[in-house]
Amino acid sequence: MKKIKLCLLSVGILAFTACKKEKEDEVSSVDKTGSIETELSVEHIDNADVLITKHRIWKDKQLFREIIKKDTIPSLGDTLVGGEDSDGNDHIAKTKKDYEFFITVQ
Repeated sequence: MKKIKLCLLSVGILAFTACKKEKEDEVSSVDKTGSIETELSVEHIDNADVLITKHRIWKDKQLFREIIKKDTIPSLGDTLVGGEDSDGNDHIAKTKKDYEFFITVQ
């Protein structure tokens, strides 16, 4: 069970990293004749984060089951990011640090 939680945490971390880059292997549709579609996300709350894992199980082109699990995980804290507003002025803002997702499929 511990290995699964670590794997899911790793998946969440990788997904956030992948979102910031060009999506080379992005899938435009899922083969619904027999597949498991998984979505991972992290929601920032005050002093913690929430890891959200959604699984959609497809069989014979119908949604057989959807499993949603939420786990509270520690926040990584804040970080400063630089940016530019619509007038071209530089500014620095504080934002929550994101986890990286690493996925292992067996």
